[in-house]
Amino acid sequence: MAAAIILVLVAQLVHWAVTNPKLQWDVVGKYLFSSQILEGVQRTIMLTIIAMVMGIVFGVVLAVMRLSANPIVSGVAWVYIWFFRGTPVIVQIFFWYAIPSVLQSISLGIPFGPSWLITDDPKTVITQLVAVCFGLGLNEAAYMAEIARAGILSVDEGQVEAASALGMTRLSSMRRIVLPQAMRVIIPPTGNETISMLKTSSLASVVGYGELFFRAQVISGRTFQVIPLLLVASIWYLFMTSILTVGQYYVERRFARGSSRSLPPTPLQRLRAIALRGPDK
Repeated sequence: MAAAIILVLVAQLVHWAVTNPKLQWDVVGKYLFSSQILEGVQRTIMLTIIAMVMGIVFGVVLAVMRLSANPIVSGVAWVYIWFFRGTPVIVQIFFWYAIPSVLQSISLGIPFGPSWLITDDPKTVITQLVAVCFGLGLNEAAYMAEIARAGILSVDEGQVEAASALGMTRLSSMRRIVLPQAMRVIIPPTGNETISMLKTSSLASVVGYGELFFRAQVISGRTFQVIPLLLVASIWYLFMTSILTVGQYYVERRFARGSSRSLPPTPLQRLRAIALRGPDK
């Protein structure tokens, strides 16, 4: 009964979407592969990759700092995570985009001494792309730090003690013993964070960076065809997140080797099993 009701509702929704002339599917087809939209897709992918690399690298460093016995090191990591998890991403993006207004120059040199290595105008350094990458990447690092810390804590403490007994340093045991085993715990939420980052990258439109959603907005503002362009953006987001979902499944399956006697079947293996079994079984 429940399945029949759900199928009827889904059929009604599909019929409404296909037959409703106000959705303008011909306009969707016209702009789906336009050069502006495709360039926006490329920028969205680029933003996702850069932000996730920053988040993963800084997140692992922060996780190791949080687990440090030094109270200053662990305290600094805790404050970082507390701050970036407690403020909205859109605020952080705006902050990095507006920070050149309070900086006279960006310089690198001796602390409290002369700046002689790098000196540049912040308006030329902190572009729209840099501001968005900093806003997304540094915020993601706070979440990845907690994910990595949970993965590290999931490894039995006895293995760290055994590595220490063999003469391995803390850094070496972390790199060779702990992190490879922690990946089984870290990979699933990291995949979810990557999918979430792909969608969160649309916030780059608030500073005028031309990713997918911003390009769709520009076209709809020019043609007054808002709904069709939103459908175009949604189709591309669904396509990209679907690819990431499949990739996440196979990565998780790879890291599951050795933790169970039999690996979970792939989608193709499931379809093959259903076809061989038949609908009556």
